[in-house]
Amino acid sequence: MPDECLICKAPLVYLENDVLMECAICHKKENSKTRCVEGHYVCSECHTAGLDSILALCLASGSKDPIAILESMMAMPFCHMHGPEHHVMVGAALLTAYANAGGRLDLPKALAEMMNRGKGVPGGTCGFWGACGAGLSAGMFVSIVSGSTPLTRESFALSHRMTAAALEKIAEIGGPRCCKRDSYLSILTAVDFVRERLGVEMERTEVVCSRCSQNRQCIGVRCPFSPARIPKP
Repeated sequence: MPDECLICKAPLVYLENDVLMECAICHKKENSKTRCVEGHYVCSECHTAGLDSILALCLASGSKDPIAILESMMAMPFCHMHGPEHHVMVGAALLTAYANAGGRLDLPKALAEMMNRGKGVPGGTCGFWGACGAGLSAGMFVSIVSGSTPLTRESFALSHRMTAAALEKIAEIGGPRCCKRDSYLSILTAVDFVRERLGVEMERTEVVCSRCSQNRQCIGVRCPFSPARIPKP
């Protein structure tokens, strides 16, 4: 499997309590529950190195399809099978498709805000916070386009409803985690939500996963995007 520990490719383990660890790349020390079975730890900043390259991709895209935009991001060298980069990518893909579909938005400013907010959500939130970062990213997207703040009323409620809808879809499938699956679920839920609530029609692509073999914890036919679910001719 090509994608677990970024240092040695060994499987990851999740600890019960935070432990002070040293990043194997930048040597920064911080508390974390995540390391590989060989003891390597990689901080979120090093894990997402290169993430800023999605800004140029988004600004150059004319697509109204957030799944297609997300797939382009996932194909970039910085993106791993799992990781906190998805907490930015989901919202960035939605912002880009929303703007291209006619949504009123200062896209460069919105993408910069999405980068800032999404990077604040660490890896492992799906298991440790009870809220997948991909679902939170969809909520951030609606928060940005609706101008939500802690003091607003309608937009405050709207962004919470978006997050809740995405997390509900993720919960219906259950675990273990798959950042690709949860990203797809969050985006497809957001496309429907925005059409119904904001009147902006983004394109909606049916997803068939092409990365099953890269996921040690793939749930197979339980996943709605599994190729095994496609009827054979």
